[in-house]
Parts: sequence; C-alpha cells; structure tokens
Amino acid sequence: MPARPVLLTVDDDRAVSRAVARDLRRHYGDHYRIVRAESGRDALAVLRELTARGEVTALLLADHRMPGMTGVEFLEQAMDLAPTAKRVLLTAYADTDAAIRAINDVDLDHYLLKPWDPPEELLYPVLDELLAAWSRTARAPFEGITLLGHQWSAETQQLKEFLARNQVPYRHLQGEDAAGIRTAADVTDDATLPALLFPDGAVLRRPTPAQVAQQVGLATTAGSPFYDVVVVGGGPAGLGAAVYAASEGLRTLLVERTATGGQAGQSSRIENYLGFPLGVSGSELAQRARDQAVRFGVELLTAAEVVQVAPNGDGRAVLFADGSQVAAHAVVLATGVSWRLLPAEGAADLTGRGVYYGAAAHEAADCAGQEVHVVGAANSAGQAALHFARFAAKVVVLCRGTDLRHSMSEYLVARIEADPAIEVRTCTQVRAVEGADHLERLVLTDTRTGAEETVPASRLFVFIGASPPTEWLGEAFVRDEHGFLRTGPALLDTEGRPPADWPLSRVPYHLECSVPGVFVAGDVRAESVKRVASAVGEGAMAVTLVHRYLEAN
Repeated sequence: MPARPVLLTVDDDRAVSRAVARDLRRHYGDHYRIVRAESGRDALAVLRELTARGEVTALLLADHRMPGMTGVEFLEQAMDLAPTAKRVLLTAYADTDAAIRAINDVDLDHYLLKPWDPPEELLYPVLDELLAAWSRTARAPFEGITLLGHQWSAETQQLKEFLARNQVPYRHLQGEDAAGIRTAADVTDDATLPALLFPDGAVLRRPTPAQVAQQVGLATTAGSPFYDVVVVGGGPAGLGAAVYAASEGLRTLLVERTATGGQAGQSSRIENYLGFPLGVSGSELAQRARDQAVRFGVELLTAAEVVQVAPNGDGRAVLFADGSQVAAHAVVLATGVSWRLLPAEGAADLTGRGVYYGAAAHEAADCAGQEVHVVGAANSAGQAALHFARFAAKVVVLCRGTDLRHSMSEYLVARIEADPAIEVRTCTQVRAVEGADHLERLVLTDTRTGAEETVPASRLFVFIGASPPTEWLGEAFVRDEHGFLRTGPALLDTEGRPPADWPLSRVPYHLECSVPGVFVAGDVRAESVKRVASAVGEGAMAVTLVHRYLEAN
C-alpha cells in the first residue's frame, strides 16, 4: 500500500507543536501522515530522510519565531528538498511584515496568525484549499527503487537493464526531477553517480550488479557445497534444464550472470512459440519459467559469474569469480551467446550512450517522438523494429543485404512492410557513429555504390549476429572455428572415434561435450537451431542425458 503524503509541522514550543499536530491529525489523519519537529534543523533532517526514501511531502507548516533557524529560513532550505510542497508560515500578529516579505522570498503559499482557534474556521479552510491545489498536480508516491544517473551514461544504462530484467520496480530521475532527492541523499557530486536509493533509506553509489542483487534480496552465493546438477546460464535452455532436473528430483543450482531469460528475455514479442497464439514478451516468458523453476525447488543465483569448470573426483567443481566454488555430479552449460559488436568507427566509445546491443525494452518509452535506427536483418531485429515503432516517430531498419526475406521470418517482414512508421534501407552499412557525449550522427555506406551519407541519430540498436562466450573454458573443451562448443557426434572423427584425450570407453552422449559429465544446451552449442523452442527442448534433453550419465557412473 503506497505511503500517505506527509504534512510536516515545525514549532519550537512543544505545547504548540503538539496542538498543531493534534488538529492536523484530527482533520487530515485518514489521508495524510502527520509528522512534527521542534526545530528547523530537526525538520530539515526529517525532510531529508523522507525525500531520500521516496515519500511525498504535501505541506510544510512552520512557526516563524524559532531559535537557531527561523521559519522563513527553514522554508527556504526546504524548497530544495520538497519543491512541490505547499509552504505555510505560522506567525504572531507582530510578525506579519516578515510573513508578507516571505511570500516573495520563499514563494510562501500562505501565512496564518496565531491563535488559529477554532481550526474549523481559521485553519482547515486554508489548508483544504492548498492541499486540493497540491493534489491536482502531485505525483503518486513511489515505493520502489530510485535510480539517479545521467541518461547518456553507460553505467546508468547497465543498472537500468539489470533492474528491468530482474523485474525490480524502479524509477529513473535526472535533471530537475532529481534535484531534491539528490540533495536529500547527499549524492550531489556527479562522481558518485549512478546511485540507487532504496525505500528503507539505503543508498548505493556506483554499485556493482552483485551489490544491487544483494540489496534487493536476490541470492548471489550458493547455499550448499554440493548439487546433483549445476546449470550455467539462465536463458531458455538453462531454465528448461533447471525445471526438468528439479522436477525429476535432482538437487539443482541455476547460475546466471545478469538475469534469467537470456537474449530471448530481451525480446519485445515472441510470436512463434508454441502455446502462445497471441505471442508473449521475452520478459514474461522468462518470468514464468523462473517462477516454475523456483516452484520445483531450483536454487537460483543472480549476478554470479562462473570462471571455471574443473574435474572433482567423479564429479565437477564449478568455480566462481568471487573465489567460492560448489561441486556437482554433472554440469549443463547453457551460456547462450553475446551480441556481436558493431565494427563501425566510434561504436565502442558510444556504447550505452546511444548505441545499444539488443532491444532494451525499458528504452522504448524514452524513444517517444524520435527517429530510431535498428541494424540487422534477422528476427530479433524485426521484433525490435515493430516494438519501437509503437513509441518512436520513425524506425529505420538498416540491412546489409538486398532483402529482409533472406534472413527474417515472413510474418515479421509482412508486418514491417505494412507499418507506416518503419522504413527499410537495404544494401546499407554503418561505417561510423559520431557524437560528443552521446550518439548524434551515423555515417552510412551504400554497399552497391560505395556512396556515403551522414544522417542525424540519437539511438542505434544493433542486431548483427552473436558469438559464444566460451573463452573462459579451458583447452579441454573442444570448440568449432567460431567458438561454439562441439558435442556428441560433432566430436567424432571420420572413423567415429572421440578425441584422443576422451577418458571413457563409450563415445560422448549427444549433448555431452569433450569433458565427460558436462552437457551443452542452446545457442552456445555448435550446430544448434537458434530458436527458443529448440533451446528449451535441448535443456530438457540434457537432463535426460544427465540421468543416463549418473546411472552409468
């Protein structure tokens, strides 16, 4: 339930302070929270804490004559912390001149003379009018996390993506909207940004994903030293493996470096997945799978990075970047793939500052009224173009080939061609991206003629293929020329023999890699079908083979 807006009253006379609070509580207590302080400095401290926690202050009622800090001085400083709150000065008759001057000095909304009895005539009518005016423009109280950071900051972008993909409610404030809360939380120095403010008042300055995960209650370290199976990667293949393993009684640990869902979890709409005739967003599908895994007893680690899989007797040891490790009978590698970097001049410098990899759904609302560019011609690019077209003034799809149909499903091509907000430019490559602190221009090359054109741009989303993140695995893991892990039949030579260092008398199982007991599922596997449905199927198949492996050992 959202916190009630606050009415803050300050008076150094304890009897008067209690009387004011009593009258306010009697008339407004059902809809507002009444907070009182007995000095201007105490009131500023209270207001600073309220603002940092994201609570909304609707009214400031301050006595003028107070030692140390007058009511006018308090209201002047309070403007930085609660700029939208209505400001009322409580004065004696002799102080009316000061109150009138304060109307201009601190943008005072009203001044009230002591005594205010009866409040039904002298207090409530005035405050009713002020609070009615405040409520017409007030924002609803926000109970989630507040992210403070510049829009064109790569670190801010990473935090937004981490929070969004882990289904953590947050709001992003910057500029004037963030001024009051930055002052309240003491993050006025830009060097401390980005920062996260939590409802309990905690502040994290330039936090790591692991620090954020711990603060929001996500597990980052394993709860046991041993598991039947450890699944590395939380995309469709990893989630599929975890669900089937746990449902069949295996003690299962799922490790994900960022958030469950993988690349599929970033898809705005998946329309060809069996059982969802109206389509489903990648984030929704990932959340459903995550909930299902938890229901079956899967232990999930977030913001945890596996750096090595090594022999451990008859099983395997899984080592983490923080130095910890767990042991398991078997391991399923489902690490998926990473977006291939755009080979354009300046792209690396502007990543996260106008150049993005994948369709960050949380960026869509910020594209309202803008022209967005999408690079790529596969299904992921098509889904992103259709999604951004709902928000942006125009979406330009940049395709190196002559026709989208060479690499994109027909249903997506047909919808793109029918959408007036989408323009497709074929035979076009991005040669360079330019801008000072963020993307401002693209230099495009016509692949047929070599002609160049410079166009204005603020956001570029890149979908030009992917590469497998397997460089962390040792030499014992056989890969193909692109880095994808070979498994089963792909490990055998022309005479059907396994690699020379294969230690067992049998040949590797279908999804087993060159290290016995380590299975591979999904996009990271060589020759796999790069589709969500096949990834889920391979995850389930890997568990069947894990059972076979355990029975044989």
